Amino acid sequence: MSDSKGFDPSAILDPNRALIPAVQRVNSRLVRRGFWPKIRKLARKLPFAEDVVALWFCARDRETPMATKAMLTAALAYFVLPTDVVPDWFVGLGFTDDAAVIAAAIAIAGRAIRESHRLAARALLDRFADEA
Repeated sequence: MSDSKGFDPSAILDPNRALIPAVQRVNSRLVRRGFWPKIRKLARKLPFAEDVVALWFCARDRETPMATKAMLTAALAYFVLPTDVVPDWFVGLGFTDDAAVIAAAIAIAGRAIRESHRLAARALLDRFADEA
């Protein structure tokens, strides 16, 4: 599935790249450093924030298969990067590519994303809303 400019969000989640140990380390580092600051900043503005946080919980779950974790971490790393196919600062368009990558990650993860991940995401986002 590609958009009108030929961008294919599933390319970000290409197992030939996302499963390479060196790429996994870079993606993990990006997510570790940038995920929570970005979510805290955007949680109320991002319509797919719950999905992103649920993916984070799924990627951290011991029961999630390693290959799935690597793919989810690749998607989360893409989300964290401010310089991607459509830069995040473009009002109205900046997160469309991120949403496509997150949707592709959800499709890949399938049943690995459990209701407990979604409930944890909702609870955390509610807590962020209460802090604001």
